[in-house]
Parts: sequence; structure tokens; C-alpha cells
Amino acid sequence: MKYRVTCLTPTLVGDGQRLSPIDYMVWKDQVNVLDQRRIFRLLAKGPRLDGYLSQLKKSERLEFASWGGFAQNFAGRRIPFEHPSLTASWERARAENLFIPTFATSPAGPFLPGSAIKGALRTGAVHAQWAARGMAAVAAQTADSDPRATRRAWAAAEDIALGQGGANTMRLVSASDSAPVPANSFRVYLLRVSTLVPRGQQFELGWKQAPRGSSKRAEDGTPAFAEMADPGTVFEGSWQESAFLASQEIARALKRSKAASRKAIFDAVNGCAAQQLTLHKQYAGWAGLPRLAEYVAALSTRLDEIRTRENTCMMCIGWGGGFLSKSAFLDTTDSSFRSMLKQSGIYARAIQSGLPFPKTRRIVFLNNQPATLAGWVSLEIE
Repeated sequence: MKYRVTCLTPTLVGDGQRLSPIDYMVWKDQVNVLDQRRIFRLLAKGPRLDGYLSQLKKSERLEFASWGGFAQNFAGRRIPFEHPSLTASWERARAENLFIPTFATSPAGPFLPGSAIKGALRTGAVHAQWAARGMAAVAAQTADSDPRATRRAWAAAEDIALGQGGANTMRLVSASDSAPVPANSFRVYLLRVSTLVPRGQQFELGWKQAPRGSSKRAEDGTPAFAEMADPGTVFEGSWQESAFLASQEIARALKRSKAASRKAIFDAVNGCAAQQLTLHKQYAGWAGLPRLAEYVAALSTRLDEIRTRENTCMMCIGWGGGFLSKSAFLDTTDSSFRSMLKQSGIYARAIQSGLPFPKTRRIVFLNNQPATLAGWVSLEIE
């Protein structure tokens, strides 16, 4: 069997690599990734190598006036900006905000790692179990506020939800890395982090600024640039299912009420996606982001259509999806869940503020306007 992953919004599944501002130059509204080896070989033949190395060592970004010819003639890759206005945003940005995370790439070309697919499926499968059972039992195991106890409790709860070792439900399915896709399937997108600013009983939209604070104007928010697959990009790879784990005999041996099935996993993943989209719709209303609300509504409509088919699901994968795309429990108003989050140094302050959690979203800009969320895809088995 094969799988087909179709990007519904700009998507980045990276390998941890980033382009630094001295690895590329912006020219003609595109990121020109320099072929440094070729440049070094060329400059080694003349007196300019020392000057180039000195600028690489001292500068935050390469001076186009001095080295712009390299962008024209010595670029290994050329990644266009999503919109010409991104050039001006890039020029105004601080150097520390110009590191561009890139899509996972092999020697054969960009590809979607199978682990990204399997991880999103696992989150959805756990969500179905935890949503039904609640968090009270897990919270009771973390009452001593020891972070190590919290990690152990989560791991144990996940084992209860899916099964341990060879009995794990997710062993039923496996996905390979995808085949490479064309390099022209990617563009550099601009993202900014929105936040909710309390004003009496209502909220106002703010845009996060580094290292702290926020602004009402989107252009004042700290920008982030990322190489992302365009909506409509399709990744295809091999898909396998274990007939052994799907048998009723094995289900009885494992003391399960029913055998594991792809349909059950996909139903759980779609249920998780539906709850995420409900929360995003609520957030768009609070923040006053009409275009985001439109895109979320379009995703919800697409999900309704997908849920009528047994071989398809929708999920959020990769970078930029935020807390909701990585958490298997999504009811952030649950008192037991919030008590556990308070024990984490990352989330404690946000929980204690009493504001909706999470109060931020990483928003993808389209045509220089805040528009959509990152990482939403559909997965179809053929």
C-alpha cells in the first residue's frame, strides 16, 4: 500500500538545519543559498579570499554591495519568498531573526520523514483515550511536583492508552519516508506570533516582540522566516499494516474489546483535529483575526468531508503548530491538567496568569496579511 500526504497549509518538517544570514543572500525576492565550496575555490585563485573570510567572521550578514554577484552566479539553491513584501520585512529584521529553518532533505531531494506521520498519528490515538478518561488519575501521580514524576506519569499513562511493547496499538501501522519532491514545491514564508492582551472582560490582538512585550501593529512583531512546502504539495511513500495485530485472536489475547484497526486510529486522529480546529476558531474570534477564522472554517469543512472516508484523516504535523499540535490532551480548562502544567517552568507563568491557554499562535502570513496556521495536512491510504 501507499500513502499520500497533501499539504493543506504551508508545512515545514525539518531536520534541525537552519540557514544562517551568511549562508545566503536575498536578491530578486528570493533566498539565494550560496555554494560556499565553489566560492572558496574561486576566491582562492585571487586576493579576495581574505576579505571574504573576514566578513564571514565579523558580519551578521553579507554586504550585497560587495558580494552581490555571488547571489547571481554562485547560488546552489534559489528559494522564492511567498510574497515580494517579505524582502522589506527581511531587510528590517534583526540578524538573530534571519536564521531560516529548512525542510528535511536527503541527497535525492526534499522528503517527508515517516516519523513525522507516525508521531502525529500517535498523538491522535492517545488523545482519544485520554479525552475519555480525563486527567485526574495522572494528576494524582504528580502531586509531589517533582518534574521527573511528571514525566514518568505521562509515559505510564501513554502506555495504558496504547499498550506496552509489542502490544502497542501503533505497531499496527508503519510509514516510510516519502519519495523526494521537486525543489520548486517550497517557498520562504513569513510567520509572526500573535497573543491575547486582556482589556477588561475582552481581549485585544497583540504581536509578540523579542525578547518581551507585544505591539498592536503586526509589522512590529518579531518576524520568523521558514522554508515551507506550499499548499497542494503531495508526498507519497510506502504504507504497511500488520495483519497479525489486526486479528481478533490477538485482540482477545491482549484482553482488548476489539482488534486494532486503521479506521479506529484515523477516527481518533480526526477527532483530535476537530477539537484543535474548534479551539483555533475560538481563538480567531477572541483575537479578531477574520482571515484566520476563514481558513480554520475551510479546514473544518474539509475535515467533515474527510471523516466520511475510512482511508483518510487530517492532522497537524511539523514545525509551527504550537502546543495544541503536540499535546494529546486538549482541554486546557481542565483543573487537573492545569495543575500539572503549573509544575513545568515553561508553562507555569502562563497558567498562573488566568488567561486562556495557550494565548499565542504562530501565524503564517499570506500576501503580507496574517492568514493561516502551519502544518495542516491530509493523509490518504491507497
